[in-house]
Amino acid sequence: MQSKKDDMSAKGAEVDKPHETKPEHEAKSKETSAVPSKRKARSNDTPAKAPRRSARGATQAQPDPVTLLNYLLSKESLDSCRPKDEIEDVKIHGHLRTYSSSTFSPFEELMCAVILSRPISHGLGLRSIRTLLNDPYNCTTPKKIRDGGFDLIIRAVNEARTQHRQKTAEELVILADAVVDHLGTGDEDVNLERVRGECDHEWEKEKEMLKKHVKGLGKTGLDIFGRRVQAQWPELYPFTDQRTLSGLQKLGLPSTAEELKKLLDQHWTALNIEGFEGNEDEKKRRAFVQVLERTTGIDLEGNADRVRAEAMPGTEND
Repeated sequence: MQSKKDDMSAKGAEVDKPHETKPEHEAKSKETSAVPSKRKARSNDTPAKAPRRSARGATQAQPDPVTLLNYLLSKESLDSCRPKDEIEDVKIHGHLRTYSSSTFSPFEELMCAVILSRPISHGLGLRSIRTLLNDPYNCTTPKKIRDGGFDLIIRAVNEARTQHRQKTAEELVILADAVVDHLGTGDEDVNLERVRGECDHEWEKEKEMLKKHVKGLGKTGLDIFGRRVQAQWPELYPFTDQRTLSGLQKLGLPSTAEELKKLLDQHWTALNIEGFEGNEDEKKRRAFVQVLERTTGIDLEGNADRVRAEAMPGTEND
């Protein structure tokens, strides 16, 4: 999907940006970027609208909650959470299934969680997912992976030019086998119905079952899977994890699951949710997940200041 020249530049840009690990300079600045301890605690209903400061120290206005949520729920925010090579791939190839913009089955979400929990950059992780789930590989079911075997997966991850290729390929083949043998009802089951049924739809039990049978899936991977699959597993909603905390805080949004859900419920009729399918409860879960994923991607790409600026009323986006 990219030339060698693009690959070299992409690698250079991605090396210092692990997907689920906060960069060192962000960790050191956490106390200065969070709300100061002397400031009075805000109510749970409304996120703080206090002015923020850019890297140069200039005061930056904060968009109101409804404006910010509508921006995150819109297509305009998509490029802010995408790596540059994904933006270029979409321009070149047109419609692609991407982690940033597509709805995946629970099996695909589990596969993505295995990939993204490896110690690789955000960009490499998303490129691997993009390569595996689109032509010519289309690794969208356990059957497809089992039929193609290790050779199919290793070709895909080689094309993605990612890291830990051998181990990633091995783990995805083992995942497909685990779904057939322990987690699903056959090689075409992408909904993980066996997990749901045997665990009585209880997340703690589901986590234990997944961790037991999926090689390479630990706490980080389970958190990634949980925050995405709650759109389809209602008993898990609302769910946030530690990784989403940074992105939510940087945009001035509530950083706990219940507070964020309350904010969405409070302003639901003012939000633009035309692109979400299903009944109202399903739309609320999908909107909640999109807010989490957009803020996490925006944080990983270092675009929080840009997003706050673009979300302000009257701003014309490029």
